[in-house]
This record gives sequence, C-alpha cells and structure tokens, in this order.
Amino acid sequence: MSRTTATVAASLPDHWEQLVTTALLGTDRRTPPGVAPGPQTPSDLLDAAAAATVRRRAGLCPARPAERLRPAPEDPRPPLPPAAARRLAALLADRPGASGGGRRGAAPDLMELLPQWLQAANARGYAAPPQALPALLDAARARTDLRPAALRFAGPRALWLARLNPDWRFALRTAPGGGPSAPDLRDPQGIRRLWQEGLFAERVTLLTALRSRDAAAARALLEETWATERAEDRLMFLDSLRAGLAPGDETFLERALADRSRNVRETAAELLSALPASALAARMAARAAACVAVDRTRDVPTIVVEAPHECDAAMERDGVVAKAPAGRGERSWWLGQLVEAAPLGTWPGRFGGRTPEEIVALPVADGWQGELHAAWCRAAVRQRDAAWSRALLGEPSAPEAGGPGAVSLAERARLLAALDAGERAAWVAGFIETHGLSEAFQLLGVCAVPWAPPLGRAVVDALNIARDAGSYPWSFSGVMGLAERCLDPSEASRLDALLAIPDEPEDAAPGAGSYWSEAFQRLVTTLRLRGAMLAELTPGEAAP
Repeated sequence: MSRTTATVAASLPDHWEQLVTTALLGTDRRTPPGVAPGPQTPSDLLDAAAAATVRRRAGLCPARPAERLRPAPEDPRPPLPPAAARRLAALLADRPGASGGGRRGAAPDLMELLPQWLQAANARGYAAPPQALPALLDAARARTDLRPAALRFAGPRALWLARLNPDWRFALRTAPGGGPSAPDLRDPQGIRRLWQEGLFAERVTLLTALRSRDAAAARALLEETWATERAEDRLMFLDSLRAGLAPGDETFLERALADRSRNVRETAAELLSALPASALAARMAARAAACVAVDRTRDVPTIVVEAPHECDAAMERDGVVAKAPAGRGERSWWLGQLVEAAPLGTWPGRFGGRTPEEIVALPVADGWQGELHAAWCRAAVRQRDAAWSRALLGEPSAPEAGGPGAVSLAERARLLAALDAGERAAWVAGFIETHGLSEAFQLLGVCAVPWAPPLGRAVVDALNIARDAGSYPWSFSGVMGLAERCLDPSEASRLDALLAIPDEPEDAAPGAGSYWSEAFQRLVTTLRLRGAMLAELTPGEAAP
C-alpha cells in the first residue's frame, strides 16, 4: 500500500457514497472528504476507494450457508459419437449472436441445419453432451420452433439447469414433466392436485400429456371443473381434445354447444363435425343435403343449389355463424358453413353413387360452383379425406393446376396434407414440371423430408431451367433455401455440373450467372454436410 493510501485509510471513515458521488462528478468539481485539493486528488480518490473497498469486504458478516445443490440427474441415454459432438458444437456456434454466425457467400447456413440434426439425434436416442446444454438452451430460447426437439435432446439435466437461470425458465413450461410440481401420470392424486391447484400453463401441459396417454381420463378431468373455468381457459382446454378425438368425446362436446362463449361453441361444433358419426354431423348433413341436389332433367346432370333463407337458432347452436363478413352474401355464407360441416360421405349417396371425382366434375348451375367446391375443400381438409382431396386437387398438369375448388395455393397445400407422402410428392413434382417453381413454394413446404427422388429431380430441373433462361435469380431464393434443407443428400453429385458460372443471355438480370453459381455451390456444400451429419450419428459410418 502506498504512503498516500495508508494515510487515507488511517484518517478516513468509510464514506463510500461520498466517494462514489465524487467519482461521478469529477475531482475538479468536488474534493474527496479528507483529501487536500491539488494535482494528486484523482490518485488520492482512487486510493481512498481501494481502501474503502477492502474495509467494506472485510466488514461483511458471514451469511448462513445456502442449501447445497442436489446433483444434476443422470441421463441414461448413450453419449454422442465424438464426431457428432463436434458437429453439434459447430452448429450451435453458428446461432444468431454467436461468434462466426451469419451466412456468407456459398457457406451453408448451419443454424438451419440444427433442426434436422436434433431430429436425427433424437431418433437415435443419444444424450446431449453436458458442456453443450447452455448453448442448446440459448438456441431454444431464441427459436420457439426448436424447443420441442432441443429440450427432448437436452434431457433431464437441462431442466435442472433451467431452474438455476431465469432466462431458461421457458424450459420448465415447455418440456414434458418440466414443471416443478408435474406429477407422474400414473399418480391419480398428484394429477388431481395439480389440476385443481396448478397454474394455467401447468394445467394445459398436464391435460395435453394425459390426453395422449388416456383420452377418456383427460376428458373426465376437464368435465369436473368445466363449469367453473374462465371462457378463455375453456377454449384452450377444449382445443386440447383435438388430439385423440373420438366418439367418446361427443356427449361432452354436445354440452359445450350450449356454452355462453361463442368461441367455445364454435370450437365444439368444429370438433363434432370432424366426427362423421356424431349427431351434429348428421344434422349438418341433413341441412346441406336439403340445399344441394342433382337436376337430372337437363341434358347433362347438373348440381343445383338452393342456399338457406335464414339462420335459425338450431343452426347457430350447431356452430353456424349468422353474421356474414363484410362483402359476403348471407345465404352463401350460411351454405358454405353447412357444406363444410357435413360429412363428405353424405354426397355419393345424394348424387346417385358417384365417386368424388365424378361429383366434382359435374357442372353447377347459377354460379354456385366456386362456393360449393370451396366448402368441399374445407371439409376435405377438416376431415382429412384423401379421396375428396385428390378429386378437388385434380391433375397437377391441368391449366388451373387443380380443381375449381382449389381456390388458392394455400388451400391446395392443405389438401395435399391429406395424401400420403409419396402421392403428395408425385403431385407437386407434376405441378412443377408443368408450371415451374414460381408458385410451388407453399406446396413444397408440405412435402416429407427428404424429398422423394421424383420431386427432388423436378426441383433441380426447374432451377436449372430458370438459370439457363437468365431468370431474375433472387426470386428463387426461398426455393433454394428449402432445397438445402429438403433435398436428399444423395442428389449432391448430380448438381456438380451446375456449379460453373453459365453464359448469361442478353436479357438476363445483371450478375445472375454469378448468383446462380454461388447458390448452387451453397446447395451442394449443404447437401454434403447433411450427409456427413447423418453418417456421424450412425456408429460405424462416421465421415472422416
């Protein structure tokens, strides 16, 4: 300690607040207490602060020791292969805000590969390396779409960590069993206690978990407290019944049709209409059949429509919304709701045993075709009916790229979701071959990953055609991003021929050739990286 420090420490009481104020104002405006003004004043202030700091620390009374933390639980799953652990560290280091992140030139976007890596690691049952848990939790905090897979991979130790850091508390709400009071689903008393005393988020999580294990028990739990729940809570609880919806839910849902909340009534009606054998479905079928028929007296059998003239109380109770949106006719609005809620099995018998394809092909009189087919589209999506979805989609090579009821690409994407993965991929491949990629982005998003070979070839061929035509390259960036994540890694070798900068046509966008070359380089690099990732996660096949 210097002479000045010793003098100050001996002569000054611990005026910490005054020292802080002097430091903030500056020694030219205020002199520290007990220090003479002059050129040494700044140094004397620092010496006084150092002495006061030692005094303050030495003067602390020992506190009662905190309870020792319990050790983190063991994770019984097998550890990652070393190469896969290194790959995970690289993927997490590329997240936004981490050093080295960001996309540059032909470099792959590593953060976009993390979801696939997590899915593959979870499928193989690996445990997360302990040192990766903080970065995994940070990544899951930043991206809600990562949370289910990231928390499943992170395992029980991540929940132990999350209780120690407020920034990671989301994991306790998101992960199954993450809540501190979450009971064993085999413990009826614990389940009942949490249902009656838990926070809303804990109760939703409990109901969802119990529904997946024992649908009837979850419904019975909800029925016990239904009358005392708030309207917004009843809506969320009712929505949890979508998973495992079965005929046994009908009695409860019928009672919910009389709920005082309109949103609850509408949700109950929607769920009942998804049960083709329900009483509500039968009532809607009778109403819809009274409005739609076939006129066989014409030269060509034609569908004729007589929309409802009123929306009575019984219709409203069954979920029909009486007030039409602005710019929409009331009668067409009511008709659409009736047809959407009626079981699709109603129509073959109503139309003389015709198949869905034959029904959709019938002409519709008086301009009702668009309304009728659009309602059938919504019904096919709600009921997940593959035959009707196929009929309404039509042939992918058709001029309109679908049946007249497929009024938008978003609706076609929803219809495609009712088909199996192979048929879905084949339909989208046919669409791309006929119509190109400009309208295919939404359709590609519903196809299974990795894309089936015919779909992958169709996408690559369409990108090659667009490149050779000198098309504006940035308009295909979304499809390129999807291709990086969804093309089968085995396609990489087929793309090597596209890496060179092509000759640009005279009317091409400036710099288009260089962009296409860079984009294809990134695509090939990403596909090979995905292939290496999968190999590293498979013992005996790790890439060198």
